Amino acid sequence: MDSPDIRIVLVAPSHPGNIGAVARAMKNMALSELLLVRPKEFPHPEATARASGAHDVLAGARIVASLSEALDGCGFVAATTSRDRDQYFRVIDVREAAARIVAESRRAPAAVVFGSERTGLTNEELETAHALIRIPANAAYLSLNLAMAVQLVAYELFRACDSDAAAHPPAGPPLASEQEMARLYAHFEQVLEEIEFRDRTQSGTHLMGRIRRFLQRAELDQNEVNILRGMLTAVQSRRRHARAER
Repeated sequence: MDSPDIRIVLVAPSHPGNIGAVARAMKNMALSELLLVRPKEFPHPEATARASGAHDVLAGARIVASLSEALDGCGFVAATTSRDRDQYFRVIDVREAAARIVAESRRAPAAVVFGSERTGLTNEELETAHALIRIPANAAYLSLNLAMAVQLVAYELFRACDSDAAAHPPAGPPLASEQEMARLYAHFEQVLEEIEFRDRTQSGTHLMGRIRRFLQRAELDQNEVNILRGMLTAVQSRRRHARAER
């Protein structure tokens, strides 16, 4: 069976040694595509030392300026979190997530996103994912080192590659890319502003976040994104005609 097309994405890693250890963890589990979003220090001798035989993975690592760039062309995206999140995020166990990620990678590149060592991922970064991965751990000490978290997820991905469920791609077209979804959200925001549909929450800042989260959970394909954008364009067109008639 061909290797799955899975990206390991590290957002703002601060310790170069962790990057090297992640490369080693990936090579242990037959993963090779490492993307670094705004790393604090890389390349770095400590990263090379900690890679310990996985220098090919480290040498092939791509440095990008944004998470959007790292996810370019991806379908299914999972993000890792160690904290409790509200009910608007879908959270799945690491083993269940691994089977889904491997299966999805058979029809389009998939990605697993890890946050920085100190702060993890922001809510905005989490909203790029279709699901969040939780790694079960001691409730009294949930914090995992970045390389350890990658090793655990990579191990489950390696196991999932041998499962029947992950051997074939899901039915239907690939999921819409992060860029296509970003354009949809920008279009939504524009139309909501034009029709003066305001956020009714106390802070007035949650509406687009809620929209992003429920549409990520819906796992839209490109055709479905086009349908929604067509509807939004029709709303804009009707408003222009109504203004012209007035």
